[in-house]
Amino acid sequence: MALLVHVLAALFGLGSWVAINGLWVELPLIVPEVPEGWYLPSYLTIIIQFANVGPLFVTLMHTFLPSKLNESGTIYAIVCLGIVASFLLAFFWKVTSVIAGALHGTGLLILAFFLSLVDCTSSVTFLPFMIHLRPKYLTTYYIGEGLSGLVPGLVALGQGVGVVRCVNATANATGAGTTNSTGGHGDSYGIVAQYLPANFTPEVFFFFLSGMMAVCLVAFVLLNHLPLSYRQRATKKYVKETGAAAATAANGGAEPSNREVLEQSLMSSPSDSRQEAGSKLATFGTGKYSRFEAVSIFLVLAWVNALTNAVLPSVQSYSCLPYGNLAYHLSAALGAMANPLACFVAMFYPNRSLRLMGFLTLAGTGVGSYIMSMAALSPCPWLAQSQAGMVLIVLSWVLFVGSLSYVKVMIGIVLRDEGHSALVWCGAVVQLGSMLGALTMFPLVSVYGLFRSGDPCNTKCPL
Repeated sequence: MALLVHVLAALFGLGSWVAINGLWVELPLIVPEVPEGWYLPSYLTIIIQFANVGPLFVTLMHTFLPSKLNESGTIYAIVCLGIVASFLLAFFWKVTSVIAGALHGTGLLILAFFLSLVDCTSSVTFLPFMIHLRPKYLTTYYIGEGLSGLVPGLVALGQGVGVVRCVNATANATGAGTTNSTGGHGDSYGIVAQYLPANFTPEVFFFFLSGMMAVCLVAFVLLNHLPLSYRQRATKKYVKETGAAAATAANGGAEPSNREVLEQSLMSSPSDSRQEAGSKLATFGTGKYSRFEAVSIFLVLAWVNALTNAVLPSVQSYSCLPYGNLAYHLSAALGAMANPLACFVAMFYPNRSLRLMGFLTLAGTGVGSYIMSMAALSPCPWLAQSQAGMVLIVLSWVLFVGSLSYVKVMIGIVLRDEGHSALVWCGAVVQLGSMLGALTMFPLVSVYGLFRSGDPCNTKCPL
């Protein structure tokens, strides 16, 4: 029956980033309908950074006023906000307003901010909640978090988002393109890329996102109140409920450690004693890691999330499209699958080795450097328009995402052992790393234009 709790933990993790990930994969259908056009991704990047006010507030409350922070109440609030915002997006995403003399898609941008607030805040609330369950469910949560990118991507793939065909067209003097077989007087003739119509509308997709958030809410309710789920709580709970004898039986005959008693008091005690318990439970209270190792773990966490959540995704199209649309779609789909697959492997082969963590981080960074180099050489990277180049770039994305996803799970396992406070700071560092990565890449991509995209139908590169 523990399988049901695993499913609930995965569905709970699925709701962590499904809304914003869904918004990103829907951009090819949204962009032609909003005034911002292809500047919309830049706007969304900035909006997501403003939404970090949510995790900042929760982290400060946890640090200075832990007795005033209701973790479950916060989760209920942000998940309900995600359901409502996704639902309203289906009706108001085309609403526009004039701001400072320019037309903007205010409906989309405002609701995107609330969705970003939900997903960013989930990093410092969902993950710390998982300490209430037995350690094995943390890996399941990471699988669900990985699926939050894969599931909307697969739905968008079935929707037909971003499918391009090359058609014959003529362009007149005004630059308007029409699909004709012959050009008139003064017209230029050529082949242009044309997006195929979607199988269903963005409105239907936004209703789907709202449904996914509703599933996350149901999973969280059941994790909190289902008797079966309660029996899968971390064994520390028995210390308070039935005393040391029951705790000994629950732990298979082993006496509960002082740390287990302390963590249980932190998780289950009333608010007036929670603050006292929290003050005793340091971020790295086990003493297993030195200060240097603790700082190194958080630095690796920030670096890995900067690469996987901001730096490399911002140049994915530049690195893949020169090899064809198939390479782009395969790298996006298989890369998204590599995330939950790495978490699934970690479920059976959990590892806390800092040496392995460092090796995988260096390996993933090396593969990421290759991807960044190909993006910088766009529209004519190495082996462009060749099968070998396509295989290499797709394999690079899979290895990059898979190796660094495993590193994230390793760090989550380590910090889970260190207690609730460590997981709160884990979420905060995840957001900090992602924010620094996004703020670094935004001017490089959108302001200075250091990366160039090629025409999928007309770009010719020397062999």
